[in-house]
Order: sequence, then C-alpha cells, then structure tokens
Amino acid sequence: MPNTLAMARARDVIVREKYLGKTAPFIGKRLIKVFTGQRRVGKSYVLKQTVRHVKRLDKKARVIYIDKEDLSFAGIRSADDLNAFVKANTKKGAVNYVFIDEIQEISGFEAALRSLLLDRAYDIYCTGSNAVTLSGEISTYLSGRCVEIEVGPLSFPEFLQFHRLENSGEALNLYLRYGGLPYLKHLELRDEVAFDYLRGVYNTILYRDIIRRRALRNSVFLENLTHFLADNLGQLFSARNISAYLKSQSAKVSVSQVVSYLRCLTDSYMVRGVRRADISGKKIFETGEKYYFEDIGLRNAFWEYRPDDIGKIMENAVFKHLLYCGYDVKVGQIGGSEIDFVCQKDGERLYVQVCYLLHSEATIEREFGNLEKIKDNYPKMVVSMDDIRMNSRNGIRHTRLRDFLSKPFNF
Repeated sequence: MPNTLAMARARDVIVREKYLGKTAPFIGKRLIKVFTGQRRVGKSYVLKQTVRHVKRLDKKARVIYIDKEDLSFAGIRSADDLNAFVKANTKKGAVNYVFIDEIQEISGFEAALRSLLLDRAYDIYCTGSNAVTLSGEISTYLSGRCVEIEVGPLSFPEFLQFHRLENSGEALNLYLRYGGLPYLKHLELRDEVAFDYLRGVYNTILYRDIIRRRALRNSVFLENLTHFLADNLGQLFSARNISAYLKSQSAKVSVSQVVSYLRCLTDSYMVRGVRRADISGKKIFETGEKYYFEDIGLRNAFWEYRPDDIGKIMENAVFKHLLYCGYDVKVGQIGGSEIDFVCQKDGERLYVQVCYLLHSEATIEREFGNLEKIKDNYPKMVVSMDDIRMNSRNGIRHTRLRDFLSKPFNF
C-alpha cells in the first residue's frame, strides 16, 4: 500500500485542536466520521492529524489510507473497488482504521461504507467536498450511523499560528484580505501570489465541483450569480429579488433557476445562506436571506478587493468566527430594525452588530440603539474596527474586531 502518511509524520504539523477535540470522542465508536467542508480548507490535514492521534492511542492500529487525489488510488472507482481494496489490506486480530479522502469521487461509496460498518474490525473516517453527496446519501443510507464534523478555513488565531505572526493590526489586515485557506502558509502573502492561488481554488470549485458534477448548462449565469453575491455581501435579498435584478440587466432567469443555482453554491460550501428570525416572536421568515462566503480570501481573489468593501468583509469575518465558536447564527429583526447576528448555543443567546467605525453620533445611536430595543438580558455587543474601545452603553459593550476574532472558542 502506498506510503501516504509521510506528511502526517512531519515535525512541523500544526494540530488544529478544535477538530481533533470534536473527533476524539468518536474514535473507536461504530460511527462513520465524515469531515465535510469547502475544497482546500484543510480536511485532508485534519484527517491526517486524526491518523497521528489514532496511532498514538493504539500502537497496534492498522491504518488503511485512501487518497482519491492520488493517482495510486485511481483504480478505486466504485463501491466494489473500495470494498475489495479495504478487505485486501485488512489485518486480522487488529482494529483497522479506514481513512478515505474525497470519498465523493467513488461511485456508490455509501454501499461499501454500509457493508464495512457491519464488521467490528473497521473504524471508518472520510472527507468530502459536496454537501449533496455526503449529507444526502450518507444520511439516507446510514441514518444514525454517522457523525458529521464540518471543517472551515483558519480562524484568526489559527492564521496567526500558521503564518507565525504576532497579533497586530497588520496581521488582521492580511487575514481580511487573503482569508484562511491553510496552504497560504507556504506562499508569500501578496496579491500576485496569493490571489493567483485563490483564483485557482475558486475555478476548481466552480467548474469541477459544481458545473461538471451537477452538469449545469448555464455556466455564465453561475459566474454572474457568484459575482452578484460577492458584490452584495451581507445584503438581505431573496431569489425573487435576484431574478428581478437580473431581468433589469437584460438577463432573464427564472426564480426557480436562481434557487437551484444558489443551492449549488451552498452545497459546494462556497457560500452560506443565513435566514431571518423575528426576535420578539421567535418566528423564522420563509423569504429573505443574507449570503456570506466560506472564505473571504476566495471572494477577494475573483472579486476585486476594494477598501470601500471593508464593512462587508468585516461582517463576513464576524459571521465565520461565530460559526467557528459553535453558534447557530441567524439575521435578527425587531420591528423595523435589523440585528446583524442573533446567535444561539447551549440555550444561551448573543446579539452582535457589526460596524466599520463608530465615527459619528448618528452611527453610534443606530448600532447601539437597535440592540437596546431587545428587552432580554442576554449579552449584546457592537463590533467595529475602531482602535480605541468605547465604554459600554446600557449593558451593551463595544468590542474591537481584532479582539473579537482573537477569542478562539467562547466569549
């Protein structure tokens, strides 16, 4: 079997503790551990750090590693091929830990996983970059027998660790400009290098993971839709709004097609839709969502980076950090006012407003005033890029963006 564990043994491997911590309770359990996420966010890296952890826990562990991006495994195309390969490399009398990278490249993989799961000799882990393939097929065929561990781009603390940077305003600007794809640690953080790499990742997701896999006919519309979302980052709109806008630009696209193509983008993990919730009545609105990019650097690479967009970019960064910290996030509405993020975790709430600079009394009144309309006692905060932290107002505290992003798990 090819030696694919060399990178996992490298001395300079940085363990992404968050994901190892989420995986550890399920090691050795009869559940398939599925690492999901956008292409190039580091799923393979997390899979390999899990290999290292397993080998520390079980000195007799038999590791069977399949990397579908390695030509050595090109012959594994179907469920039968996968089953045969695993069986041929099984060690009797030991636990066989099966790791499969990019499993969606194997046709009918779910049948092989279901069969292998019947045998207590196997502990199975896999990664994938397509939500339909993984969430749909694994959930259907392996209901109650799998656990999904979603992997995201680097958080700001991880970005500092990977790039060996001090926590500074300059480092924050680099993070907001180039994002958190882990491979950037091997490249110079300047536009001519980093954006070239990121545009390549963007093209791979768009053309390989979406257009080719889903056999989409209107690739031009998909590109235009992606650009529309990049330009209107964090704006509230519906598929009907998008369709109406495109018609005004002489591009006739039906609402159903907009919905379908938006789903393709979210299924590839490139963007995320965030639904609205009425804070007073706890109602979830059926229409109107905000969209944010999984990695802001990817957005900046294909959509010209503009200083005027800093407010949108900040909002995207805050949203992603809230997800990283484990919050379920929605857009809030109270009366006619909008709350950027209503966050829930473990039965608790957090309300967050995002503003570039609190440079005027009108801005301060708007951002703090919206939060003051919420009459519960859960924490509320305004996040901005200001250098100086302002005093609290009626229990609502102000937090600088760099401080907000520097807290890795909880507030």
